[in-house]
Amino acid sequence: MSDSKVIAVTGASRGIGAAIVEELARRGHTVGCLSRKGTGPEDREVSPAIAERFINIACDITDEDGIKTALKALSERAGRIDALVNNAGIYFEKKVVDITTAEFEEMVATNLTAVFVMCREVHPYLVEAGGGVIVNIGSYYEQLGVRYSAPYNAAKAGVGALTRCLAVEWAREGIRVLDVAPGIIITDINREYLGSEGFRNLIRTRVPVGEPGTPEQVGKLVAALLGEDLPFFTGETIHIDGGQSVSV
Repeated sequence: MSDSKVIAVTGASRGIGAAIVEELARRGHTVGCLSRKGTGPEDREVSPAIAERFINIACDITDEDGIKTALKALSERAGRIDALVNNAGIYFEKKVVDITTAEFEEMVATNLTAVFVMCREVHPYLVEAGGGVIVNIGSYYEQLGVRYSAPYNAAKAGVGALTRCLAVEWAREGIRVLDVAPGIIITDINREYLGSEGFRNLIRTRVPVGEPGTPEQVGKLVAALLGEDLPFFTGETIHIDGGQSVSV
């Protein structure tokens, strides 16, 4: 692959996804911004030079036919697809005894099944490109027991397992698959919590660096993983959590 790649990113409209696509475009890549609205980043202003590297495509990741259509559209407009970032996801907190089967299945469908479908459907494009990279956005929650988060944790643990399996299965085709697992990152989802003294105290006591991360830091890590030629580096889960997952 050339230094400048064509990269599809799901959940590109806000938060970590928006930071990822901005960083990738800043580094000279062409970025397929896949989101429900298909309008690109919504929570930040980007310069015209950055925006011109976006190919904005509407895509509901829970719609299998929609995924196929979106990837085909990106390939036709950009000429190829070199990499994929599976970032889109949902989160809610609820006691297990109050979670309906439909709610559990929605979490798994969005946070795990859609990742599987995206990987499967992008596979032929990466093979045609001579190899490629898939970065799945997991969570440090995947290895923890967290109250009120059972469906989310289960789905994200599945993302880690899926990453390892695909990395092994597709290694000889030149396709690397990695799992980036963020810790506490400042996004719209947790901004209200960050305003509470209890949450700030949790960060001070549980996160060794003493503060939450930012979407921009995750974006830089993902861009670095996609930008470097590291054929021997695949199947790993990389935590970006301020040391929380290794702290006692």
